[in-house]
Amino acid sequence: MTEPRMISAADMAGEERLLAVVEALAEAFADLSAGRTSSPSRTVVQHGPRRELLAAAAVWERRGVGSVKITTLTPDNPDRGLPLIHGTVVLTDLETGRITALLEGAELTAVRTGAVAALATRLCAPEDAGDLAVIGAGVQARALVRAVSAVRPVRSVRVFSRTPARTEEFARWVRETSGPAVEVTVCGTAKDAVVGAEIVCTTTSTSDPVPLVAAEWVAPGAHVNVIGGTDEHAIEVAPELLADALVVVEERAAAVEEAAEVRAALAAGLIGEHQLVELGALVAGPAAGGRGGAVEGREGAAEGRGGAADGRISVFRGVGMAIEDTAAAAALYGAVGG
Repeated sequence: MTEPRMISAADMAGEERLLAVVEALAEAFADLSAGRTSSPSRTVVQHGPRRELLAAAAVWERRGVGSVKITTLTPDNPDRGLPLIHGTVVLTDLETGRITALLEGAELTAVRTGAVAALATRLCAPEDAGDLAVIGAGVQARALVRAVSAVRPVRSVRVFSRTPARTEEFARWVRETSGPAVEVTVCGTAKDAVVGAEIVCTTTSTSDPVPLVAAEWVAPGAHVNVIGGTDEHAIEVAPELLADALVVVEERAAAVEEAAEVRAALAAGLIGEHQLVELGALVAGPAAGGRGGAVEGREGAAEGRGGAADGRISVFRGVGMAIEDTAAAAALYGAVGG
């Protein structure tokens, strides 16, 4: 019997493998939006304040693979010097049922979440957008910088976090990995980081329903990736931002259930559910139809040109889905010679 391949965090490193995950996710989201695959809801077991054990499973018929991910989320861990997330992903072959790989779950989560944001950025942000603001300074913030830098020419990074020591460490990491061509600034407030940025990424472990980013701070035509928060009540950006924006989500039903900004904007009548555009619809293009709805002003998105043709702000609100783990695991397994 062939033993499963062990895929470590180190095996997932590098821009080439990140871009392979981006491409796999594009295919998976197109399948999801067209109804060719599904992404079952996660099982969440809470065992204390904001502490969770999660299990997520999905199959991706196009690639003939399935996966199960077991994850723990412990918000106090960063203060202990430990990762927020621990986990393992099991990749299976649908034809034989064989377990083909075991992947380090925390790093896969970071890589695929960054890759989803990279896909949204590639589809929505102007081609030359390079001024990046990051709210948060943890593992996921690093993944977002790597991912956005893989699809856009990042020239400057402004960062704000409520933990000064971690913020300085993050800034040093960006300088070391990006080189002297990228200007890095530690900001004293979230507003200082966001105002004027062409791309904004929020990646915090907040559980607070009070927004960290006000709508009026975001520049016209900017693209915003919202991927943080620890539960369905956490709000990183003001729901008012969604009112006049192109609002992009992984799947409508998942966003309505789990994305606090989307839920608040819907409840306040700022947007209608029909205005939520699925990533898969953007990938496939407006002629393909699907559940994602109209893709007004984004005719070039499917070809990767990106850009807000109508000048609107674009907001991607991600919640994380099981099919993303499956697609990312399949891409990484293939990349390491599986």
